[in-house]
Amino acid sequence: MSEAEFDQAVADALESIPEALARRLSNVAVFVEEEYEPEPWEDPDTELLGLYDGIPLTERAEMPFQLPDRIVIFRGPLLRMCHDREELVDEITVTVVHEVAHFFGIDDETLHGLGWG
Repeated sequence: MSEAEFDQAVADALESIPEALARRLSNVAVFVEEEYEPEPWEDPDTELLGLYDGIPLTERAEMPFQLPDRIVIFRGPLLRMCHDREELVDEITVTVVHEVAHFFGIDDETLHGLGWG
């Protein structure tokens, strides 16, 4: 899958979020990067499919000037783990939904229980 096709699959996954939730998804920037760079204290072999970096909606105060939260989808690990285009598109959707759910304050345990792990 080309970079443009991958970006479009991420955009399609974002568009699949129900409108009632999408309207609340504000001050969030979504990026696609090739690889996750582990922090110095992490195992150097750490691979992530996606990352939410911010303050979940359930924890934030109404501040007039808050930096945008970030959702990053990592292309390399997703390409390596999937065997065909259909599986890749499905996994991109799961990853995008998973990271957006973190914005709404849903933790990993709950997401795994719901099948979005």
